[in-house]
Amino acid sequence: MQRYARNAWLTALALTTCPPVLAQSYPVKPIRLVVPLAPGGGGDLVSRMIAQKVSEQIGQQVIVDNRPGGSTIIGTELVARAAPDGYTLVMATSSHGINPSLHKLPFDPVKDFTGVAFIATSPMMLTVHPNVPAKTLKELIAVAKANPGKLNYGSSGNASIVHLAGELFSLSANLKTVHIPYKGTGPALVDLLGGQIDMMFASPVPTLPHVKNGRLRAIAIASQERLRAVPDLPTMAESGLPGFEAATYFIVLGPASIPTAVVTKLNAEIVKAAQLPEIRDRLATEGAIVVAGTPQQAITHIENEIARWGKVVKAAGITAK
Repeated sequence: MQRYARNAWLTALALTTCPPVLAQSYPVKPIRLVVPLAPGGGGDLVSRMIAQKVSEQIGQQVIVDNRPGGSTIIGTELVARAAPDGYTLVMATSSHGINPSLHKLPFDPVKDFTGVAFIATSPMMLTVHPNVPAKTLKELIAVAKANPGKLNYGSSGNASIVHLAGELFSLSANLKTVHIPYKGTGPALVDLLGGQIDMMFASPVPTLPHVKNGRLRAIAIASQERLRAVPDLPTMAESGLPGFEAATYFIVLGPASIPTAVVTKLNAEIVKAAQLPEIRDRLATEGAIVVAGTPQQAITHIENEIARWGKVVKAAGITAK
């Protein structure tokens, strides 16, 4: 009986000490960070920046694994079905919050994932061709209302964050505009520069150089705060549309039920990397705002994005094509 009691006590002790031991030993092998996008884009760039620094910090390699396709669904499902041990993660971007309103997903975008870290956001910037007689958001809205159905805007594709930002603008300001989808931001930007389209929401990265040389005119930034890269450019809210936000984001998720100790370790290392001056400066140059947020902030943001874009998709009658 005494032996049984002693064994039971030892078992209980082992169970209660597992989490700290797990935290101390993790990671013992390389970590895979799935990027459900093609190489070269913003999500890929941020993933590689963070992966390199975290690898140096933890002494294990963080391998970036590009798995594009299916509007990010293919790579994201792979992670949803992975073992919840902290060795398979995914970089979620705006599509993660848009897809639930457009597709029947093979996973739940919230319940099937563990929030790990909220790295940064990259807000959309509204720019117009100089031929458009507007220098402020108020003037642009006035022009659009005086010419219903005549102003058009380009996007990087149907149901993209760029498209939904344009629809949110039209809905918020009660405008009638025409959406012209392209196969990527590049082709849309070419036509914006050429005057074939009137306006577009896009990342500051490809558009800001053209604003600085006068080929495009920046109207406002769709974020809560002004961008360090363009401090004189007002936000959409400051310009008359309270609460208007449209941004992609960079959030690390893992499969559901990753042990808390592992999540805590991962979050600490990713946040540490994101807050390095060289990473902060690089992201600021790319038009991003570092959040360096908690696992709960990551999940809460995704929940808010699903609700936000679900309303826009429904109100605008957008469907997956």
